[in-house]
Amino acid sequence: MIIGVPKEIKNNENRVALTPAGAKELVKRGHEVYVQTSAGEGSGFLDDEYQEAGAKILPNIEATYEIAEMIMKVKEPIESEYKLIKKDQLVFTYFHFASGEALTHAMIDSGSICLAYETVEKSDKSLPLLVPMSEVAGRMSIQEGAKYLEKPMGGRGILLGGVPGVRPAKVLILGGGVVGTNAAKMAAGMGADVTIMDISVPRLRYLDDIMPANVNTFMSNEYNIRELLSSHDLIIGAVLIPGAKAPNLITREMLKEMRPGTVVVDVAVDQGGCIETCKPTTHENPTYVIEDVLHYCVANMPGAVPYTSTLALTNVTLPYAIQLANKGWKKACQENKELELGLNVVHGKVCYKGVSEAFDLDYTDVSEILA
Repeated sequence: MIIGVPKEIKNNENRVALTPAGAKELVKRGHEVYVQTSAGEGSGFLDDEYQEAGAKILPNIEATYEIAEMIMKVKEPIESEYKLIKKDQLVFTYFHFASGEALTHAMIDSGSICLAYETVEKSDKSLPLLVPMSEVAGRMSIQEGAKYLEKPMGGRGILLGGVPGVRPAKVLILGGGVVGTNAAKMAAGMGADVTIMDISVPRLRYLDDIMPANVNTFMSNEYNIRELLSSHDLIIGAVLIPGAKAPNLITREMLKEMRPGTVVVDVAVDQGGCIETCKPTTHENPTYVIEDVLHYCVANMPGAVPYTSTLALTNVTLPYAIQLANKGWKKACQENKELELGLNVVHGKVCYKGVSEAFDLDYTDVSEILA
């Protein structure tokens, strides 16, 4: 198979979909890998390293899309890329369709095969291609939250861990999944007073068992969330419904219950956000203020630590990419249920319910497509 790796062009997105080591694994199995020049530089990987691994370097993004049977990316295609995607081309990346209606329609019109990292799912309901980036984003949410709690950054002027004789900051985490768990670990390690909320009692029981003493668990519902908003300094949105839009757990009206300078970090922004006033921001302009509450809603947080993120991403995507390249997308998805669940849009048909429900689009069962 011919695999193309374009350079990411989303604002301050420095990750790349494949490391030189990953390229070598594909090449030694008889596949051709084409990498757009300087695609890996932001992550610390030079063109020479890809060439030494057996990949070929192409001069621009157009040439990369034109030659490839499978495109491997990190972030969803943006508008300037829509016209480059060809009929029958496999695009393997994070799509987050449920938060992007224009993207969804563009991919339907393209006739391509859209296999989304974020909906590849194991039998235990875990999301293997989302986990490493969720780990990165969860940990980063606390780093960024701690920074923006500083007075010069617009926050309340609170040190996350406090000092002897002064109480630490209070951190509220909405969602006890991978993002929330990693955020809680980081916040607890820095000495904050942490509360993590979830709708699953078994999950809360597990978290209560593994977390240190400065992490408390609390059932998530509107009443309980409202009760805590006025007393917490940093709020992390960490809710995920795979392939679907995140629910709004904090409304605009609820912001009025927070103290001026409270910081909210909505990691769920890729899926529409779990805070009503959330809108995607960039690393270049990461924050804005509504009702005296500072919002940090960067849609590609792991892009700020691209070396770590790229290595972590290739570790998990490569085994699936090898299957797709060795067998072709259709046979690979027929033989691997995890990959089958990654199919979102195929040949103009929406085959993932969360996407069809988000925009009231016709739904086609994936089994019909694979038959």
